[in-house]
Amino acid sequence: MSISYRQPGVILTDRRFTVPLDHAAPDGETIELYAREAVASDKAGQELPWLLYLQGGPGFGANRFVGRQAWLDRALKDYRVLLLDQRGTGSSTPASRQTLPLRGGPAEQADYLTRFRADSIVRDCEAIRPQVTGGAPWTVLGQSFGGFCTVSYLSLAPEGLDTAVITGGLPSLHAHADDVYRAAYPRIERKVTAHYARYPQDVERARRIADHLLTHEVSLPNGYRFTVEAFQSLGLMLGTSEGSHRLHHLLEDAFVRTPGGPELSDAFQEQAQSLLSYAAHPLYALVHESIYGQGTRPTAWSAERVRAEFPQFDAAKALAGDTPVLFTGETVHPWMFEADPALRPLRETADLLAARTDWQPLYDPARLAANEVPVVAAVYHDDMYVDTAHALETARAIRGLRTWVTNEFEHDGLRAGAPRVLDRLLGMARNEV
Repeated sequence: MSISYRQPGVILTDRRFTVPLDHAAPDGETIELYAREAVASDKAGQELPWLLYLQGGPGFGANRFVGRQAWLDRALKDYRVLLLDQRGTGSSTPASRQTLPLRGGPAEQADYLTRFRADSIVRDCEAIRPQVTGGAPWTVLGQSFGGFCTVSYLSLAPEGLDTAVITGGLPSLHAHADDVYRAAYPRIERKVTAHYARYPQDVERARRIADHLLTHEVSLPNGYRFTVEAFQSLGLMLGTSEGSHRLHHLLEDAFVRTPGGPELSDAFQEQAQSLLSYAAHPLYALVHESIYGQGTRPTAWSAERVRAEFPQFDAAKALAGDTPVLFTGETVHPWMFEADPALRPLRETADLLAARTDWQPLYDPARLAANEVPVVAAVYHDDMYVDTAHALETARAIRGLRTWVTNEFEHDGLRAGAPRVLDRLLGMARNEV
């Protein structure tokens, strides 16, 4: 039973669907998907084309907007919008330390999670599309990992697409995870350098915090083991439009005086905890490297291994000299499954996923080269999360794809530049720009 309700300027309907866990076994076990339908209040009775939104991640449910926030306002002028919680996220049969034991032990959990990549997400979309659109193709808007899914969609089921719109999410068609991270660490270093140029006072602040963490055992209020590597991982913020400023504000009041000497303040620890914990999106940590898995070569904790090739990220060495402590970015490491209470029970499961050698291809280069679906993509020139060279190589490999390359926005341009970013891309898709 669908339930509809109103928010300012929009009518929302909760929709639930049943799909196979394994689309290769359609008569086997099923899972439930959740999506929120949105339509402008003044267009509720009209026949409108559909736009499917695929969230970034992996591991995040779709945006929970209030009213017509951000890019949704622009989309509702032309479309009914379906905000899909991809399988394992949000309200779509969530995968977490609480639910995964229902599958059995780590081996069974790892086997289960192999079905939570872009290829399965695309087949979910195709399974529900007839129920939503009556069988008509829809426009797909893919942000970040949602863009990766969109390229898989173009590879696996282009007949389901009227138009494909991608923001910050053109993946390499061939790169192994090692290639992705070898390209990523220099980009991250450039972002950190730019942050310190903007806020030079943060160099000493970061060194002081790192030194404290190297010489003290610190547990955050939720039991998270706050190591220097965890502190460095807060650099994830630097890939967003406001991230550098938010990081600066976090660092400026990290310490307080106590009877026992300087300590990291409760306020700082509380903020760090909210940024570091994977409790709300554990699937991100579990399957993040598997989104680059194709073929027989394991991902094998790629980000951790490749980091060793960049010794400038070693905080202890930086403190022994006079160089700044470098933050890291969008990388997942084995130590996270020891530090984070939300991940600790899943360490063996994560190890088994990292060791897999039977990943199926996610993209079809031949089909993409013959593409007939209108495709437009925003490529953020200074994107910390998705390599620009990889993105542009893929753009050239997809027939007819039109790019908008800009340094006006960071990776979150769809949010920060809304509705202008979406308006431009839709105009490009219609050959109006």
